[in-house]
Amino acid sequence: MERLLTTEEVAELLRIDPVTVRRLVTRGELIGYRIAGEYRFTLAGVESFVESQRVVVTVEPGPNHPLAKFTERARKVLSLANEEAYRYHHDEVGTEHMLLAIMSEGEGVGARVLDRLQVRPSEVRTQIETLHPAGEEPVGDGQIGMTQQGKASIELAVQEARSLGHHYIGTEHLLLGLLREEAGLASQILLKSGVTFDKARKLVKQVLAGEQTTSTPES
Repeated sequence: MERLLTTEEVAELLRIDPVTVRRLVTRGELIGYRIAGEYRFTLAGVESFVESQRVVVTVEPGPNHPLAKFTERARKVLSLANEEAYRYHHDEVGTEHMLLAIMSEGEGVGARVLDRLQVRPSEVRTQIETLHPAGEEPVGDGQIGMTQQGKASIELAVQEARSLGHHYIGTEHLLLGLLREEAGLASQILLKSGVTFDKARKLVKQVLAGEQTTSTPES
């Protein structure tokens, strides 16, 4: 008999959060079997889901799309930020969710800069959970937006990319945008950790200067 996969195993295979796996089941996009209060999955079912998603994930945004200049990692951060908001039953994506997403993505310039500045993801998450506790009720699909601070931080990220002479928006620009948006929770938490805009911007330049590639660092 085929061994069934757990939610956590599927999440690891798909490189997404377990919460997202459960949401996919609820939407009917991924076949799951309810056993003893937990979902279980067949490998064939997971492979079928991956196959159905390939057309979507391989399509790059068109030249006029708002995310056209965002690197793949930056787009992943925005997606992860959305998942972080869902995780905490928050009905809007804020700067705090974007900060968590930059660190969760883990490999972009933004995450590396935070690591060099000794910002610990677990400590940041604890502070966010204290300052912005989880809601009591899950947020329904299609009901999530972005806070004014979140929108402002992205606009500032675009400004940072331009000021640095970059023709793309990467995770490093998203990080700098978070720090410039002083009204956002992310900026307040980073400042408590000793991370200032000037420190981060200086380190971003150092990391980019050390990149051993002629293409955009996160392309």
